[in-house]
Amino acid sequence: MPFQSNHSKSTPAVEHIKGGFRRTLGDGEKMMIIEWTFEPGASVPMHQHPHEQCGYVISGEMLFTIEGSERRVPAGMGYSIPGGVPHSARFEQACVLVDIFSPPREDYRATMPGAPSYMSGTMKATG
Repeated sequence: MPFQSNHSKSTPAVEHIKGGFRRTLGDGEKMMIIEWTFEPGASVPMHQHPHEQCGYVISGEMLFTIEGSERRVPAGMGYSIPGGVPHSARFEQACVLVDIFSPPREDYRATMPGAPSYMSGTMKATG
């Protein structure tokens, strides 16, 4: 697949949870990059999905629970979650992080505002 320009800061974010906003930065055949912005007090409830997830905290700090153990993940630190493993997060301070999912999250594709049609698979890539 040729290079495709995807989203940027000019793309509107989606409020995914109360105080948690996601923006798709890149969406390919086998992976997806998501930028998250969390307000203080936001929390992501315990959940699991089949996607492998890796991430990096850009600013602030995340309190991350995986397999029953809570860990502080400060700015400059990365993390990895195998598919199918329950995890949650909470934020005592503002936080910006980036997640990479493989395979891409179809549920996120379905709710991207203004997504070009190639992101939802309705337009063939050119080039």
